[in-house]
Amino acid sequence: MVDILSDLKAGIVGWGAYIPPYRIKAEEIGGLWGFDPFTAKIIWIEEKAVGNIDEDTITIGWRASKYAIQRAGVDPSEIEAVFVGTESKPYSVKPSATVIADALGIPPAKLTSDLEFACRAASEAIRISVSLVNTKTAKYTLVIGADTAQASPGDVLEFTASSGGVALVIGSIENAAAIIEDSYTYVTDTPDFWRREHVPYPEHGEAFTGEPAYFNHIINAVKGLFSKGYKPSDFDYAIFHQPNGKFPLQVGSKLGFPKEKILPGLVTPYIGNTYNGSALMGLAKVLEEAKPGTRILLAPFGSGAGSDAYAITVTEKVLEKRDKAPKVVDMISRKIYVDYARYSKMRNKILRYMR
Repeated sequence: MVDILSDLKAGIVGWGAYIPPYRIKAEEIGGLWGFDPFTAKIIWIEEKAVGNIDEDTITIGWRASKYAIQRAGVDPSEIEAVFVGTESKPYSVKPSATVIADALGIPPAKLTSDLEFACRAASEAIRISVSLVNTKTAKYTLVIGADTAQASPGDVLEFTASSGGVALVIGSIENAAAIIEDSYTYVTDTPDFWRREHVPYPEHGEAFTGEPAYFNHIINAVKGLFSKGYKPSDFDYAIFHQPNGKFPLQVGSKLGFPKEKILPGLVTPYIGNTYNGSALMGLAKVLEEAKPGTRILLAPFGSGAGSDAYAITVTEKVLEKRDKAPKVVDMISRKIYVDYARYSKMRNKILRYMR
């Protein structure tokens, strides 16, 4: 067991999540496009969350942030940096972080930026935030990972590309629900997933999405963390990026984690892949049940490609914070089913032409 270092200064002071209530079943998508009925079962996807017409990365990120600040118990005026990690922001040029920050009442004297790295952008924000807090450049930072993920109609990605978001307030360990002990990053140029300018939907190289991309990067990031003295038995939970339900179980097995440590943070089979909210949604769910003293492995992944691995230890503060905002488990169980036509309208897949 690796001891928590005495000079650690940063932790998760508050967390919040938002999942839209609307759902579309995988069988509805597969049946319309003629997929083999076993396709969704093979990747373990039952249904996915669908953002409503007026829900986007900004509105989803704002709601998750509101809940995170509630749990943190801090005044928005104390937040000195706001980062939004997304690959589906509503404006191509205008930042989303500025809109969310103003809507939350965070003062103008702040560091604010939108970050991009596919599904790993919010994880980049965590690493930046830890540095800002550790160097006392910022008292608190707000990290947001939110997406209304897109997929071309009829593409296999349509089974999983969903809507949702998570926010974390990062600050000193004195008031933290969980301490960020250590991290390790592994990044290469691997063309597994991309979207060119003016193209409405992303493309993916199916042969690259597994071994060269997802598995290679997460395994190397986690092994890099292990090289600092950690081992699988040191962790009570293991949370990996969740493009589908099967990949996290597979990569966890390769790294020596039993499925019992992975299942508590697995949310994608029930809400789909929220991209930047994927691994962080699993973290939010685990923080709702984790006991003080337990340790969490968190390993987000972003196509293009890169992964981070974090060692996070839960503190006593988690007990007083978890009931101060809506929980992930309740949002998962809150469902309003829609058919493919309604889903297409809500996600603006139906183009309207004016004469």
